[in-house]
Amino acid sequence: MRHYEIVLMIHPDQTSEQLMKIIHDYKQFIIQNNGLIHRFEDWGRRQLAYSIQKLRKAYYILMNVELSLHILNKLKDKFHFDDYVIRNLILHLKHKIETISPMLKLKDEKPVLK
Repeated sequence: MRHYEIVLMIHPDQTSEQLMKIIHDYKQFIIQNNGLIHRFEDWGRRQLAYSIQKLRKAYYILMNVELSLHILNKLKDKFHFDDYVIRNLILHLKHKIETISPMLKLKDEKPVLK
């Protein structure tokens, strides 16, 4: 099994219940196929750098998973045919990552007022 980092951009018109169902379905697919989820982060609704399909915002999800190549290909197909997934990025990693991403660290830090 190999380690991967997956970033999903999900259509912003989804309600929170629909978004949770989409995320739950992908998590269940990974777990049911003997995959492991080492890190899961919901970055929330964020502004896009440029419009995609006439959209200006998207929900961002980050997952660090451990999967076989065969299951990863099935997951790519699911992303491709899912109308809710605007874009996805899958990176092959040499080892698992379980620490908080820099995106969440920036979100958690409070600005210091002088």
